[in-house]
Amino acid sequence: MDYKYIEQLLERYWNCETTLEEEKILRTFFSQKEIPVSLLPYRDLFCYEQTETADDTLGDDFDERLMAQINEPEPVRARTINMRQRLMPLFKAAAVVAIFLTLGNAAQVAFTDDEKPAANIASFQKAKTGPSVAMGDSVKTDSMKTVPATATILK
Repeated sequence: MDYKYIEQLLERYWNCETTLEEEKILRTFFSQKEIPVSLLPYRDLFCYEQTETADDTLGDDFDERLMAQINEPEPVRARTINMRQRLMPLFKAAAVVAIFLTLGNAAQVAFTDDEKPAANIASFQKAKTGPSVAMGDSVKTDSMKTVPATATILK
């Protein structure tokens, strides 16, 4: 027997050119018991709708089982928070402030060229070996420069 019309319909079906009536013809053809072997792989595609609708039905107790699962109360668990977890945001904020202050001081020292680093080291060593660090600093910062006696103290 020649099944050229069915093969033409299948070709049009794969190209999405069939009408609803032609698809109905394909479904009725593939629902028959005797189908040629060459067209047997397509049988499940067209018979699926007829066989699966009868099998996939919900039971009478479906609504009851669903509502039993939805209404099931879930236990509430209390979390304990220790002091470390409670203070962690404050620790983070303090760390951020410390980083900003450190970077600000480093930038301030890097951008001030008023004094040479070697002079700072020499004055630090003089103050370290002298009788008083406070006296060494006061000699350096005295704006009047009227204290000749402190110069002898540093020697």
